[in-house]
Order: sequence, then structure tokens, then C-alpha cells
Amino acid sequence: MSKKKWQIREEIFRLFHSIGRASLLCDLQDSHSGNMAMRWRNESGEELIVITSTGSQKGDLEPNHLCYLSPNETDFGYYKASSETDIHVGILSLPGVKASMHAHCKEVVMATLDDQPSPKSLPPFMPIDPLAFYHLGAEIPVDWFAVPSGSPEMAKTIPARLAEHPVTIIYGHGAMSRGRSLKEAFFYLSLVNNAGYIVRLLERQKINLNELRPKIKAKPESCFHFKPAPYNLEIDGRCDFPEEEEILKEFRKAGNRIFESRLSPFHTGSISVRGVDYLLYAPQASMPYEVGGPLLKLPLTASEDEDDRELELHRKIYAESNFQTIMHCYVPEAEAHAHYIYSGENQPISRIIPVDAEGGFMYLSIPVVGPEVKDEQLIRLLHDYKLVVIRGGGIWAVGSLSVSEVLHHPSSLREICLYRLAAIERGLDLRKMEPEKAKKW
Repeated sequence: MSKKKWQIREEIFRLFHSIGRASLLCDLQDSHSGNMAMRWRNESGEELIVITSTGSQKGDLEPNHLCYLSPNETDFGYYKASSETDIHVGILSLPGVKASMHAHCKEVVMATLDDQPSPKSLPPFMPIDPLAFYHLGAEIPVDWFAVPSGSPEMAKTIPARLAEHPVTIIYGHGAMSRGRSLKEAFFYLSLVNNAGYIVRLLERQKINLNELRPKIKAKPESCFHFKPAPYNLEIDGRCDFPEEEEILKEFRKAGNRIFESRLSPFHTGSISVRGVDYLLYAPQASMPYEVGGPLLKLPLTASEDEDDRELELHRKIYAESNFQTIMHCYVPEAEAHAHYIYSGENQPISRIIPVDAEGGFMYLSIPVVGPEVKDEQLIRLLHDYKLVVIRGGGIWAVGSLSVSEVLHHPSSLREICLYRLAAIERGLDLRKMEPEKAKKW
């Protein structure tokens, strides 16, 4: 094998290894589940399909666990191409598609289970969070298959679904996605699993999804803070400040912690640090070490044609404050708990009051605002509280010193919400557990 060919195959392996490892870390896979595939053109101009072998551990891939096949070849057997190769070949034949991925996505599988007799005709899954709604659509297909692994029926149905949707759900088995890159395919699976988790958290709180979903579908702009920017391939691998070793280390540590602690799905959220007349910006903040994400150096003042709402909000906060760091995450527990309604009331909560010792030590209360919140109001609340939850818009946090300081806010908030959600599940009365002084704060 030539040196150049070896290097290319090494790069492909590192990509598959990093995505496989990340999918295991965020619990999209079990030790051996799922498969990944991508199109690749070799030195001779021959187009090949690179696909993980059957039985391989996606979180611990070895180079010999990747198979290089022609688009019309299937090589089954132990440590041979996945038994779902035909499905991947069909997906990869779609216009513009260069990668496909299957993962068990346990949360959305659990959210779509039903007890109807087979064969099943299933309604689509309807997300209630902004990430899934805008990136995946208001309705995500769910299909039941008599043989839900590698069957001819799947090879026919799934590519047809993915011609119209970025992700599709296989009843009781997981989900499949397509993308312009393997990272984008993983991004979509992360979002659909996160959406399933949020729906399950809402169900535990007895939120009426039959009322909430039609409202979102009819008028999403009144239910979500803003529409997230599309997944951006053009900035993949970009680093504008490689010489800033210390701040690079801080960005990468925080990004990895956001991902591994599930404070925001893969390549979502944002982090920034203020400079003199610039900001250092991570627009895909949830980034595991091995995969990484873009790190940009941008003017502190927006240009007139600025169309990135998230970046615009970072700049507005800096313009109206002395904060040095900002973080935006989509903490699923906070997104779900922001819809909670106390017994006897008819409106969702306007504050989250910690019922645990450490949460109560750090915050008397955390404001929850609706998606219609104006920028000026959000900035005032950040001055007072340093942390704000937006129903349908994630959480915003600010700091005066470092990225590590601001990371503490979403990390603490997740635990605070977990304890409150556990109290609800156990039938406890949150209002009896909340300190009286916090209710006036």
C-alpha cells in the first residue's frame, strides 16, 4: 500500500473511531450495536463504500473493523461488512449524501414504544424541543418491520424515508440517519435521541403532550426562542487561534465536558470569550476531545449582514455588560422541567428553586422565561442571576473570569433539575421542599 493511500485510510479510521467512541460515551450504542458508512473515492477514482464490520465494537474500533466495498458488493460474516450494508448502500445513493449511521438511540426507542398488535402502523414521532423540531422536522417517521435488522423491507423503506428526512426511527431497534459527512449523520442521531429523552421527562412530569404538540406544530415561532443555524460543514476543523494554547485547552476541556456530561447534544450550543475587539467563539460547543469542533476568532461588533441569531446574542450581551465569558447549552433536563406546572396552577414555572444542598448554596432561584423574552430582559436577568433558562431556547450563562467558571452553571443546573424531577416522580410536593426565602428572590 502506498504511503498516501495508507495515510488516507488512517484518516478514515480515525474519523470512524472518534465517532464510534463518542456514540458509546453518550449512550447511543451498546458495546457492539449500530454501524457507520461513508462514500470514499480512492486514488484510482473508484468509488468505494467504507463500512464498519459486523460484530465490531463501535467504541473500540480497530483498523481491520472497516470494510472497503464497491457499492454493489456485500461481504457478510464475522468481522465482515455489516449485515445492513444493503440499507447503507441505498442511503448513500441519495443525492448529496456521503455518510449514513445507525444507532440504537434508546431514549427515542422508549418514547415510541406502544402495545398495539403487530404488524403496527405507527404515528410519526413529534419532538417538542427546538433542536429536533428545526433540524429534524415537526414529524419524524417511525416504521415497524417484521425483521428489523437487514431485511429487504428495510432496504426499500429506509432510503425512501431518508430521501425526505434527515433521520428515521426503526420501531424497537433505533434510528438511521444520513448526512453530508459522518459527523453530520451523528449530529442528527444525537438530536433525535435527545428529543426522545425530553419527551420522556415531560411524561414523567404529567405534561399534556397532546395539548403541547399541536401548539408547537401550528406556531413554532411562538414556542421557541429562535431557529438554530443549520449544521455547518464549511467550518469543520477550523481553528483561528492555534497559538493561544491555554485558551484552546480551556475551550476543548469545556466542550468535552458539555458533551460527556450531556449538557447539550453533540455539536450544539456555543461558548465565547471576550477579547479587546474580538471574541473567541465555539459555535458547536458540545465537542468530544477526539472529534473536536470549530474554534473561531470573530469581530466583537457584528456586521450589517449578520444572520446568525446565536452569535448576535453573544455580541449583544458583551455590548451591554462587562462579562468575559458566555455559554449557551441545551440542557435537556432544564428544557423539560421548564414546562412543569405546579398542582393547582395553569402556567409553567417561572423559576427553578433548588431542593438539594449544593444547588441551594449556589442559587436561591434560577429564572425561567418564555420564548418571547426580549434580549434586553435576558441581559438584565443575566446581570442579576448569571444563569437563565429559556423555555424552548436552552440556557444562557455568563462569567467574569474563565470558561471553567461559566461551565459550572449548566453543570449545576442539570443536577438541580435531576433532583427536582426525582421528587416529582416520587410524588413529593416540591413547594414544601423549597426554601421560603427563595420564593421571594
